[in-house]
Amino acid sequence: MASRRDSRIEPSFEGSRPAKSQDGFSVNEEDRVVPGNRKSSSARKTSKAKSSSRGKRGKARRGLFGVMARMFYWCFVLCIWGGIAVAGIVVYYGAKMPAATTWSIPDRAPNIKIVSVDGQLLANRGMSGGEAVGLHEMSPYIPEAVIAIEDRRFYSHFGIDPIGLSRAMVTNVLGRRFSQGGSTLTQQLAKNLFLKPDRTLERKVQEVLLALWLEHKHTKDQILEMYLNRVYFGSGAYGVEAASRRYFGKSARDVTLSEAALLAGLLKAPSRLSPARDPKAAEERSQLVLAAMRDEGKISAKELASAMSAPATRAPSYWTGSENYVADTIMEELPDLIGDVRSDIVVDTTVDLNLQKLAEQSIRRLIDESGKKLNVSQGALVSIDNSGAVRAMVGGYDYSTSQFDRASEARRQPGSAFKPFVYMAALEAGRTPDSVRNDAPIKIGKWTPDNYGGKYFGKVTLATALAKSLNSVAAQLTMEVGPDAVVEAAHRMGIQSDLIANTSIALGTSEVTPLELTSAYVPFANGGYKPDIHFIRRITTTEGKVLYDDNGGSAPRVVKQNIVGMMNSMMTGTVEIGTAKKAAFAWPSAGKTGTSQNSRDAWFVGYTANLTTGVWFGNDDGTPMKKVTGGALPAQAWHEFMVAAHEGVPVRPLPGTWKSTPPDTIVPDDIPSVDNNQAAPLPAVAVSRSEPAAAPAPAAVPAQAPVRRPAETVDADGFDMPGDGGTTASIKHPVPPGSVGGPAKKRKTSILDILGGG
Repeated sequence: MASRRDSRIEPSFEGSRPAKSQDGFSVNEEDRVVPGNRKSSSARKTSKAKSSSRGKRGKARRGLFGVMARMFYWCFVLCIWGGIAVAGIVVYYGAKMPAATTWSIPDRAPNIKIVSVDGQLLANRGMSGGEAVGLHEMSPYIPEAVIAIEDRRFYSHFGIDPIGLSRAMVTNVLGRRFSQGGSTLTQQLAKNLFLKPDRTLERKVQEVLLALWLEHKHTKDQILEMYLNRVYFGSGAYGVEAASRRYFGKSARDVTLSEAALLAGLLKAPSRLSPARDPKAAEERSQLVLAAMRDEGKISAKELASAMSAPATRAPSYWTGSENYVADTIMEELPDLIGDVRSDIVVDTTVDLNLQKLAEQSIRRLIDESGKKLNVSQGALVSIDNSGAVRAMVGGYDYSTSQFDRASEARRQPGSAFKPFVYMAALEAGRTPDSVRNDAPIKIGKWTPDNYGGKYFGKVTLATALAKSLNSVAAQLTMEVGPDAVVEAAHRMGIQSDLIANTSIALGTSEVTPLELTSAYVPFANGGYKPDIHFIRRITTTEGKVLYDDNGGSAPRVVKQNIVGMMNSMMTGTVEIGTAKKAAFAWPSAGKTGTSQNSRDAWFVGYTANLTTGVWFGNDDGTPMKKVTGGALPAQAWHEFMVAAHEGVPVRPLPGTWKSTPPDTIVPDDIPSVDNNQAAPLPAVAVSRSEPAAAPAPAAVPAQAPVRRPAETVDADGFDMPGDGGTTASIKHPVPPGSVGGPAKKRKTSILDILGGG
C-alpha cells in the first residue's frame, strides 16, 4: 500500500510549475480526462471561440463563391432562354419575308443626264438627281469620310457590328435618351433598299437578316458603292453625284477633303444639317467628321488643319441656271421619243451652254439695270439655227424663283412682230417691196388702226411701211389679201397657236409663244425651208446603246425663194433705218420689233444667215411697262447676244438678191394725197394681185452689201401699236382678240374690194 501511495500522482492546482515524477513526467489540468460537462467555463469559452472563427471564415468563402456561381448559372440560363427567344423572334419575322432565293437588289431610280452639244452637263433629272459613280471614280475622300463617321469597322465586321451595337446601347442607357445608333452601313443600305422607315422590332430583325444576306452576296466595295449612290443627302439629292452637284456645283469626282467631310456629315440628319438650310450646323458637323478621319489615320494633321481653315465652298443655288428651262422641256419630250425610262440614259442636246449663259446674262443684266425704272420683271430669249436646232432658250429671269417657262409656255400678243406674215401674204399675192400705199388714217368698221403718235407719212413703199412699222398700211394689206391668207401664211411658217382670222390680226392681237414666233422666222433665214424645231440630238444608255437619233430629215419648202429675198430686203430696213436700229451689228441682219397694247409686251425677233433669235420682255401679270418697246430692251438684248454668238464666225449674206427700185424711178400707184377731212382715205386705184414679182434667185449668190432704201427714220423706242386702255395678254388669262373683222368673206360689191384690189 505504502508503495502505491508513494507512486500516486497528486494534482496540482497552483500556479507553480507542476511537479515531476521520478520518471520526469508531469501532468497538468489540461491532461486530465474528465467529462465534457465538468470542464471549466473558461476552457469551454476558448474552444467555442476558436471553432466559431474558423466557421465564419469558411462560410464567408463559401457564400462569395456561391453568389458568383449562382449569378453565372442564372446568366447562363438567361442567355439560353434569351437566345431561344431571339431565335424564335428571328424565325417568326423571317418566316414573313420572301424566300432568300428570290431576293435581289432593286434597280436604282434611273437618272437622265442632259448634256450640251459639246458634252457639258446641263442638268440631271430623275428621282435620284444624279448619275451613279463608281467607288474608284469618285473622290477617295468621300468613302473615307463616310466610314470614319458612320462605321469605323466596316471592313472588319460581318454586316452587324456587336462592338458598335454594345457601345451604342451603353451610351443610350447612361444618357437616358437615344443619341447613338448601332446600325452599320450594310444595315443602312438594307433599310434603304428594301424596308420602310418604321421603327419596329419586325423591321429591325428584317434589317439584320438582309444585312447578313448583302454581306454574303456582295463584296465590301460593292456594298459601299451601292450605299453612296443611293443614300439621301438632303435637299432632294440622292447619291453622292447629285449631292455634289447640288451643294458644290461639281462632280463627285472633283470633291475636296472639306467638301467630302460636309457630305459625310449630312448622313446623320440630311434635312436638318443641309447647308442649304443651316450652313453653320453643316460646317460644325463637317469638322467632327474631319476629326474622326484624323483619329482613324485617314488624314494627316497637316491635312486636317488645311481643311479646317478652308471650309467647303457652296454653290449659291443649284436651281438658278436657265439651262433648267431646257431640261424641263426635254423631260416633257422624252416619253414620246423613247417611252418609259427604265435605266440611266444620256440626252445629247442641241443647246450650246456658252450661248445659253450669254442669253441668261443679257436678260438678267437688263432687268437688273432697268427693271424698277421701267417696271419690267421678266424676259425670255430663244435662239434657233437654220436646221431648227435650238441653241439657247431662257424662260425667265431666275429659274430658282419661277420655273414657269415663258419661252415655250407663255402666250402673249406679238404686236407688230406679227406683221412679216401680213407682208409675206401680200407679196405672195403679187405685191412687191416697192408697191406704194397711202399711209393715212383709216377706219375699218369701228376700228381705227392708228400709227404711233398719230403720225402719218402719206405715200410710202411697202418696204418703208414695214421698216417704220406703220399700222395703217398693215391693216390695208390685211384687207386686200384677207385675214385667212395671213393666218395661213403664219401657220405655214411655223406658228402653231390658234389665230383668229380678223382684220386686227395685222397688228398681232392673237397670242403666240416666243418659241413658236421665233421658229416662224427661221424660213426667212434659211432660204424658205421649215425645219423641225428640236432640242434633242441623240439619246443613249450609259453603255452607249442608241435609243434615239435625230437624223435631221428633210425640211419642206414653205415659201418661194424670191419671196424670201423680198422679205429679207424689207426686214433689213427695220434694223438699218427702222425701229430696230439698236440691234444692228457687223453681220447682215433683219427682223421686226413688236409692242402690244400699253407696252404690256415688247418683242424683237431678228436673224442672220446663221441664227434666228427672238426676245421678249414683260410682266407675268400683264401689267404695263413704262414705255418699253421692241426697239428698246429686246433689241439691246438681241444685239448683245448675237454679237457674242457670231464672234469669230465668217460673215454670210442673207438669202435672196432682191434690190429695191431707186427712189427716183419708183412709179407709185395713183393714190390721192391725204385729206385730213376725209374719215378714211383709201387708194383711189385698185392694186392688182398680179403685180409683177422678182424672178427667182439662183441657189448660190455672192455676198453683197446691204441696200439702204430711202425712208424717214423713226425713234427706235416708238410704239408699234397704240394703247387703248383695254386688257391684253396674260399668262393666266387669255385675252379675246380684237372685235374687228372676222372670218374672211367674199364681198364682191365691197368698196374695199374694189379699191384694194381684193
